[in-house]
Amino acid sequence: MLISRLAGEHRDSSQAAILAELRRCLLDGGVPPGSAIPLDEVAAVFGVSVIPVRESLKTLIGEGLVEHRPNLGYTVAKLTPAELREMYLVREVLETAALTASVKAADDKADEAVKQAHQAMARAVRDGDAQAYHRESRRFHLALVTPCGMRRLLGMFESAWNITEPLQSMTHLTAAERGALQRDHDEILAAFLARDTEALLTAARAHHGGLRVALDSLPSDTGLFA
Repeated sequence: MLISRLAGEHRDSSQAAILAELRRCLLDGGVPPGSAIPLDEVAAVFGVSVIPVRESLKTLIGEGLVEHRPNLGYTVAKLTPAELREMYLVREVLETAALTASVKAADDKADEAVKQAHQAMARAVRDGDAQAYHRESRRFHLALVTPCGMRRLLGMFESAWNITEPLQSMTHLTAAERGALQRDHDEILAAFLARDTEALLTAARAHHGGLRVALDSLPSDTGLFA
């Protein structure tokens, strides 16, 4: 599955380019957790030895996206249900800190970015497009926190988000659950545009509470969990 997503002409075969392409494939949800990452085949796609591929995979192991077991090779990392809940808790804490500063620093450009992502989510809900909803939800939350300008905090937030991306959590929820989360997003958007910090944090807390309930409903026997 990974090889088909990598297939194509790769003019840049530097380790940085290999790392970026592997990361892209893992984050876009097309390679489910537990999928094998065949070292030799990846190297062949890029026309390189296994060395830069192995080094790239080591970096992705450090980012929590890849696992390696002796004699079994490399696979897309799996989370246990408890670890998934933990990562969403980490995201909530980081997002809360960022939102507090972000809502005070936001300008018209930030407002437009948040509104566009919100509109894209609404279209995804209307069209029943679970993958688009998952993708645009990430864009919405990143747009909300970006104005805070705290580079290290934003880096930690995005890293925590990335760890959960191969699972594509939103695609495993029901349409009703996604609709409920979108209503939370409506309230978050309204509070952000009004620069109402208290209402924004209250809406965000409620949203994360709804997320926890939805995540707890995911079946643990789907093969996606460790």
